[in-house]
Amino acid sequence: MDQVCSKKTDLSAVRTPAFVVFEEALEHNLAILQKVMDQSEAHILLALKAFAMHHCFPLLRQTLKGTCASGPHEARLGREFFGGEVHGFAAGYSEEDIREMAPVCDHLVFNSIGQWRRFGGLARTLNSKLDFGLRCNPEHVETEVAIYDPCGPGSRLGIIADELDETALDGISGLHFHTLCQMGADALERTLTAFEDKFGRYLERMSWVNFGGGHHISRPDYDVAHLIRIIKGFKARYPHLSVYLEPGEAVALNAGAFVASVLDITRNHDVTNVILDTSATCHMPDVLEMPYRPNIIGAANPREKAHTYRLGGISCLAGDVIGEYSFDRPLQVGDRLIFLDMAIYSMVKTNTFNGVKLPSIYYARKDDGIELVRKFGYEDFKNRLS
Repeated sequence: MDQVCSKKTDLSAVRTPAFVVFEEALEHNLAILQKVMDQSEAHILLALKAFAMHHCFPLLRQTLKGTCASGPHEARLGREFFGGEVHGFAAGYSEEDIREMAPVCDHLVFNSIGQWRRFGGLARTLNSKLDFGLRCNPEHVETEVAIYDPCGPGSRLGIIADELDETALDGISGLHFHTLCQMGADALERTLTAFEDKFGRYLERMSWVNFGGGHHISRPDYDVAHLIRIIKGFKARYPHLSVYLEPGEAVALNAGAFVASVLDITRNHDVTNVILDTSATCHMPDVLEMPYRPNIIGAANPREKAHTYRLGGISCLAGDVIGEYSFDRPLQVGDRLIFLDMAIYSMVKTNTFNGVKLPSIYYARKDDGIELVRKFGYEDFKNRLS
């Protein structure tokens, strides 16, 4: 990704702030996912909660089998722009949600027995071909950050084994679990052991199992061969089951950059603050929620290089700070900074707090240069409000 940004693509024409998504990087990730599907016979879906840039869907749908949605809007987007299978799951549905989602979904997964009993009949009347599933909670923790751990104590996500009423399984054709966040194949292997231990007795009456997301399959150090062995081993134990994975990050990992410009430089005692034309809270909220520190081309950790700065945004939030970075040369007003791996989650989580404008979106084709896909303005801000 660094090489794509710094050597092969000229970002000087990009008006900041802006996301730039790289076709060549997407193709690299898709080739890895295709290998997994070819060798394991698993079906891989795009998790729209992580990456929903439908301008790229014509490329993605050449490989991926469909999309998974967290609500009616994502389900409709998947059906209208991606095609293939549409899988839906939400922690809770209203009747309106069911009426919108059931006609456009192929699989609809419920988070509780209560929701299944309340809405299963209605959903079937709306779509007689709909497959129904239940989300199971194997109570197996792999994720270290509590806010991203779906299986921690007291989690609202999924049905624990002690609460699963077997009489409610009539009409259910699949089980779904999700425990991972940016994890390797070894974490899936441990999860699968826990899942089979708690829910394996129900698998003979199912036709599919969804292994959820969080699989960092396209990360350079991910053990793809081990993932394939895990899936093949599972299918050998349950040959009648189809296996689904729904990674979001793996599809667009390292496939996008975020370009921002320096607006001002100020000093507060021993801290030199750089104000950028972006905002952590508006444009990259995971920096504050995770939290994490995104990489910047040409930058290093504080004080590793000659000039250290605290990079901050333009909102009024005092904690709107991206982090501290050092550079070989002094930064100046007008300089551009390129943040790496910003296609996933950041793009779908942007907001207009303080009236901060949304970043433009560009698509860098490997042969045809950079294309401006969308520019946002006042109307986008106004139309979200009353």
